[in-house]
Amino acid sequence: MIFKSHYSLLYIFAGFAIFLGSLSCSSEEPQTYEPPKKQEELGKARVFLTTGDQGKLLSEETALTITTLDNGALSTIQLFPEEKLQQIEGFGAALTGSSAFLIHQKLNHSQRGSLLKELFSKEDGIGLFYLRLTMGASDFSLSNYTYNDLPQGETDYDLDNFSIAKDKQDIVPVLKEILAINQNIRIMGSPWSPPAWMKTNGSLMAGELKREAYGVYAKYFVRYVQAYQQEGISIAAITVQNEPLHATVSYPSMYMSSGDQNVFIRQHLGPAFAAQDINTDIVVYDHNWDNTAYPMDILNDPETKRFVAGSAFHGYGGDVNAMSQVHNAHPDKGIYFTEISGGEWATNFSDNLQWNMRHVFIGTTKNWSKNVLLWNLALDERHGPTNNGCQDCRGVVTIDSQTGEVTRNVEYYSLAHFSKFIPPGSNRISSQSSGNTAGLENVAFLTPEGERVLVLANDNPVSREVKIVEKERQIIYNLPSKSVATIVWKD
Repeated sequence: MIFKSHYSLLYIFAGFAIFLGSLSCSSEEPQTYEPPKKQEELGKARVFLTTGDQGKLLSEETALTITTLDNGALSTIQLFPEEKLQQIEGFGAALTGSSAFLIHQKLNHSQRGSLLKELFSKEDGIGLFYLRLTMGASDFSLSNYTYNDLPQGETDYDLDNFSIAKDKQDIVPVLKEILAINQNIRIMGSPWSPPAWMKTNGSLMAGELKREAYGVYAKYFVRYVQAYQQEGISIAAITVQNEPLHATVSYPSMYMSSGDQNVFIRQHLGPAFAAQDINTDIVVYDHNWDNTAYPMDILNDPETKRFVAGSAFHGYGGDVNAMSQVHNAHPDKGIYFTEISGGEWATNFSDNLQWNMRHVFIGTTKNWSKNVLLWNLALDERHGPTNNGCQDCRGVVTIDSQTGEVTRNVEYYSLAHFSKFIPPGSNRISSQSSGNTAGLENVAFLTPEGERVLVLANDNPVSREVKIVEKERQIIYNLPSKSVATIVWKD
């Protein structure tokens, strides 16, 4: 054992001597290691942030750096701008009778001008580009009315008494001020009820449309579009009936089956618009996500389908993915989201912000919607004025009926993250997520000016670092917890 140990030591000393000799005899320079190359900066991206604690409200943050792509492992969202999907028509809300009254009657000239500029100017505000009007009264009007109201027992099949005079009190003046700010505002009209004399029960509440009134009711739509046009206001689209499966005796409403709506469009409304060269889009259904059979029953009729621009949905029941079911069955027809309201049943700003992103704004646009419309544009501090409808709904803004002070609600900021940055004519583009993206929602757009717009929502209780990839470039952003960010950059 002693011999073997000495023998081993000799080998160690010999090896060490050879190693020293190699160092002294080598003519080569010592090997050096270069530090990693610095990534090339390619540009900047603007980022606008709203946090659940309201510490940031559509706040423009420090610009993000766009760099060449690296191989770092992060949760990734990859954009494909060449894959253009549906074209966006705009984001907005309903200018109900109640909203118009508050804006027109409860704000002075200066207050009104300031609010409308903030809402409808893209340069100086949040750029709302789409409004929904109620054709006559709804559950948010000052009274019950249509454009052809008569004493009980009388009829007017020639529509000699047709008049939008009540709309001229508040709705038309406010619309004209809005058009002075944005002349390209898109407007959709939706009826809650036809005139009572056209209905089976002789009432604005509930009931159905008389068969013998189908023709005159089609002319009623024609007169509506023409009357507004005479005021310099173009009606871009109509829905045939607001919530046709919800007939209530509380406020103006009407039941209309899919079969009846189909016949009305195919035999009366479509031909009436064509005969008068009216290019206003006809949109079917206009009710909750929980019934896809209704719009598909109509679109499956090829004769009716040629008159129809698409289907509209509300978000009070069912699942947002239902919109994709209708799109997949009829990809040549548009999908529209036309109503959802916040209210005092849900007051947590952070929770509402994330819900709005997941289900309404990101949810509907990822399910092919060409627009997103909320319910009342404005309500007062008492959630009104109401017309026997929702007693605790929340407007996009709240107007104090005594002082005119405006409060911007969570719906305002939810809308703004889209409307301010995604103008009409933009296209949703394909995006793909990889890695750990639990609790993260996103949707991406390409604007007519070539800007990329990515809206990100983080519902996690901690911040999440994400890599945004487009071709051979990237943006890395640490998105705060319970927040929404809109990121904008050009090619």
